Amino acid sequence: MNNISPRQLEVFVQIALLGSVRGAAERLYLTQPAASMALAELERQLDAPLFARERGRLRLNPRGRELLPLAQELLERHAEFGRRGREEGDALSGELRIGASNTVGNYRVGELLGEFVRAQPQVAIRLRVANTDTIAAAMLDHSLDLGCVEGPVTHPQLEVRPWRDDLLVVCAPPDHPLARRRGLKPADFAGARWVMREPGSATRATSERVLSQLPPGETVLELDQIEAIKQAVIAGLGIACLPQVAVTDALATGRLKALKTPFLDLRRKLSMLVHRQKYRGALLDAFIAQAGLER
Repeated sequence: MNNISPRQLEVFVQIALLGSVRGAAERLYLTQPAASMALAELERQLDAPLFARERGRLRLNPRGRELLPLAQELLERHAEFGRRGREEGDALSGELRIGASNTVGNYRVGELLGEFVRAQPQVAIRLRVANTDTIAAAMLDHSLDLGCVEGPVTHPQLEVRPWRDDLLVVCAPPDHPLARRRGLKPADFAGARWVMREPGSATRATSERVLSQLPPGETVLELDQIEAIKQAVIAGLGIACLPQVAVTDALATGRLKALKTPFLDLRRKLSMLVHRQKYRGALLDAFIAQAGLER
């Protein structure tokens, strides 16, 4: 007879997400031996290990990867059963794990989370900020419930839903030769020194698309944060394509100048990622509805 308990499933899920028994024990307010025993008992009942040890960390093996989304669904359904058993007007509670790419996580977090947090104060939000490729990978391994990204994502298991329009601008320090030139043309960018995002980011992909429409230049720096690129441009190290929302303050104070480039298409879409196989419980449904992503 199967006697797998919600506690054992919680330990399994948290070890999968955090990579260690110690981390799972701390998250669940258990002793480490208790968490170890819960995992051992779960594996005994399943008659199969769920993890492989790699450099002192626990990594899901193929069986564990297969069972993780099922364990998450069972826990969400268990919590939903309790909520529905209480008074109908009870507020939602629990945890949502949301991933956001750099522009969204650093400059649009209020748009992304504000309305939901105000409406559901008992829900804990765990926000992870990384580049688009990293967020998509985390969605695929079920370590995130929802992703919000800047770049195109094409994977059969991920549904992509448009969320916001976004605009990039080509920025330079105010004393840069291009900033002082009127009526810019593509040829004026020949030999320009560019500061770029790291490969895997949506801003990098957009920048590369823009640079393909211009004469050859030189990439002088690759940085993994928009704010770092902004400061590098302010310091005169080069020019860059940056999200307009990220440079509003620097443009207003005159530390940066947005170059007029009507010959470049600097528009892009911000999108939400939803895993097609993920169970959509009350929490995820409420967030999707609040964000206007319901279909």
